[in-house]
Amino acid sequence: MDTILTWEIKVKNTPLLVKKCSHCDSTRFYCSDKFRMNAQKKDIDVWLIYRCVKCDNTCNLTLLSRKKTDLIDKDLFHCFSINDTETAWKYAFSPEVERMNNATLDFSGVDYEIVSPISKEELLHSADQLIRVRIKCEYAFSLKLTSLLRRYFSLSSGQTKQILEQNVVSIPANGSPQKYKVRNEDIISIDIKRLLQSLQSWSFKHK
Repeated sequence: MDTILTWEIKVKNTPLLVKKCSHCDSTRFYCSDKFRMNAQKKDIDVWLIYRCVKCDNTCNLTLLSRKKTDLIDKDLFHCFSINDTETAWKYAFSPEVERMNNATLDFSGVDYEIVSPISKEELLHSADQLIRVRIKCEYAFSLKLTSLLRRYFSLSSGQTKQILEQNVVSIPANGSPQKYKVRNEDIISIDIKRLLQSLQSWSFKHK
């Protein structure tokens, strides 16, 4: 018997834009959560505004260029007009916007929390042999499986490496679990018995 539960990954901030500032020596810009709009006759341009982390100098990433206003979804246009934060975050994490602007996003500083229906202790004391975890993550930010496991179970890097080497966790694709990056709707499997054995052996070896 196995149980399926959901880990919802909630990000706390947007990735930084890697770009040399023209006003100082900084190479990082943060998303301001604001849009710039410029209308020319029936065409409109829309940018997402970024600001330098040191001097607040601005730069913009193109979202829409010479787009006919009547072809823009009315709700989306309204979101641009009111600087809707949720919409700004959607574009700030967008790989399409990154490619379109030939930009580079720095995900290393993106913080997050894991929202789970049960605690770590409840999971570890589950009567089920196998726990399947569905990942819910609205934004893609190159989150490694190793980082996710370390945070949820409060593990050291050594403990995380050991449980992956001992096949405690199964991923939904071929490849190395140590390098795997989780995606929305991924399902990972955790062998509870093996996990407990691995943690106990680690504690015994490192007393």
